[in-house]
Amino acid sequence: MKKIDWYIIKKFLSTFFLAIGLIILIVIVFDISEKIDDFLEEQAPLGEIVFDYYLNFIPYFANLFSPLFTFIAVVFFTSKMAFNTEIIAILSSGISFKRMLLPFLLSALFLSLMSFYLANFVIPSANQQRVSFEMKYIHGAGQTRERNIHLQTSKEDYVYVQSFNQKTNTGFRFTHEKFEDDELAYKLTSEHIRWDSLNQQWILDKYTKRNFYSDSQRLVTGQITDTVMPLKPNDFTHEVKQVAVMNYKQLRDFIKQEEIRGSGNLSVYKVEKHKRIAFPFATVVLTIIGVSLASQKTRGGIGINLATGLTISFAFILFEQISTTFAVKADLEPWIAVWLPNIVFTAIGLFLMRVAPK
Repeated sequence: MKKIDWYIIKKFLSTFFLAIGLIILIVIVFDISEKIDDFLEEQAPLGEIVFDYYLNFIPYFANLFSPLFTFIAVVFFTSKMAFNTEIIAILSSGISFKRMLLPFLLSALFLSLMSFYLANFVIPSANQQRVSFEMKYIHGAGQTRERNIHLQTSKEDYVYVQSFNQKTNTGFRFTHEKFEDDELAYKLTSEHIRWDSLNQQWILDKYTKRNFYSDSQRLVTGQITDTVMPLKPNDFTHEVKQVAVMNYKQLRDFIKQEEIRGSGNLSVYKVEKHKRIAFPFATVVLTIIGVSLASQKTRGGIGINLATGLTISFAFILFEQISTTFAVKADLEPWIAVWLPNIVFTAIGLFLMRVAPK
């Protein structure tokens, strides 16, 4: 490592943290102005607003804007170096363009590792308090799944509920079917099911039980009974936000569980899982593009490079949104949808690096 390397690293990181700090302050000001009525109406304590919400709000939004502001920081200070002919001096001293990229890549790698750690370990823990605060003072109770809920609790067991009320933990038109050797062996139906939180079991109203045998069946009916099933009330609710409070291992285990139950939101969860790796990697990709674009002195000065940089960064975000939409709404594989923008822009970055001034 030479003095010029430490100079570039210092400029890179200081510009990035200054930019991300300013945007977080702006976002917080706008967020306060938008939610101040909710805070006052629900009488949210000041301590909870500051420590439970905004203190946990900062790492979430810092990581959300990280690749974008990494790119803007690189374009800004690299353009300034080119405008001051510092890039020409570096290349004229015998340092190759690829060698000059080293401190940029080291800084980008540091930021991408920081982003990976935040996304998979720090932010899920912080989101628990932030989401709890939002549910308590801003959004109210979480939404239930859509009507006609189908779940698979094991290889042989299937559950259906026409609708479920999360506030009262009550389900309507409940059916539980058990198969053996691909044939229906047991069927339980009930007009209503209620969760007994004290005994951790379900209460069934107006139920019918059928056991099917090879040449006959056994029928039992009744007004009320209780039963134990591998289901809890939150299994009937769908909150996409809940993945925000899971670390990578928890999210991976949750996806496996939802695959068994036949969840209809697997694409959303898989996209989130792959984004936690692909998103930090975008920092390195956008850094290569930013340095290659901004290292040449232009007539328009820093403004032209910044405009070009913003255009490319927004193109990247748009591409990412379109590809993930295809994964959620269509049949595109989630890992392809998430990694495709990185792959395409990596090719663009390598091309720009090749034609960059030497």
